[in-house]
Amino acid sequence: MRWKKLGLIFNPDSIKSYGLTASLMPVANILDRDNGIIRVYFSPRDNNGRSQVRFFDYNLQESKVLKVSDQALLLPGKLGTFDDSGITIGSIIKNQNTIYLYYTGWHRTITVPMNNSIGVAKLENERRFVRLGDGPILTRTLEEPYSCASPFVLIDNNKYKMWYASMDKWEDINGTPKHYYNIKYAESNDGVNWTRNNIVAINYQNSEEYAFGRPFVSKENGIFKMWYSFRGDFYKIGYAESQDGVRWQRKDEVSGIKVSSDGWDSEMIEYPYIFKCMSNRYMLYNGNGYGKSGIGIAIYE
Repeated sequence: MRWKKLGLIFNPDSIKSYGLTASLMPVANILDRDNGIIRVYFSPRDNNGRSQVRFFDYNLQESKVLKVSDQALLLPGKLGTFDDSGITIGSIIKNQNTIYLYYTGWHRTITVPMNNSIGVAKLENERRFVRLGDGPILTRTLEEPYSCASPFVLIDNNKYKMWYASMDKWEDINGTPKHYYNIKYAESNDGVNWTRNNIVAINYQNSEEYAFGRPFVSKENGIFKMWYSFRGDFYKIGYAESQDGVRWQRKDEVSGIKVSSDGWDSEMIEYPYIFKCMSNRYMLYNGNGYGKSGIGIAIYE
């Protein structure tokens, strides 16, 4: 497996005039498959550090941004709700011509920096996402007493399947809380009410690993394939395979993409999102600074 990097396609400097920075968690929606036009949803931050949802349209053939949304499609929630401190994109699915967004809601806390839960919204009029309700669809439970975040949802055999980051613990490191989270699995019949059995899909491989970023999952020829980001000091992109989507074998050495020797993605690469267009397979991803340096693209060779 080898991904050839094609370079930076979105620089967040272009949204500074809106008072926004960074461009986290890119997700592609194909607008014109034959002519290579895609819409990339992403989560920038405002001056108060609260993330929201925006998009830009991109022409793969001409390698250029066509337009950038001039307003947010989804803003942080009501005061006191699970997502009142920000929203970061997880994944989108299309079901019966409706696009649903699964996302991470951020809520600031006192003893630790944040608590995360997972929400869902649907797209209306191409210009805004509307929550199905003010509460989350996944949050803390008796077996998972900390945060859950970074959902990726796939419909397979009429079943909704979700892989998500689950907080394992907080640890006090010289007076600073440090979070640990792996990737777990859940199922649903309707995409809203989920069954969680505390199933770990991707776990820590050594003592240096402590965090896993938003996964991407596809099913090809009966095999589930997952790209995800994991870190010790910095994020890098890993890869795993599964026969059933539940039990996974990590094969990080064949992910096919690494940091560059210099430039915008020389320190870290994370949050991969893979899509097919114009008979090619592409990967969107973030680089240095968890999205501060922008969004890049690579093509599968």
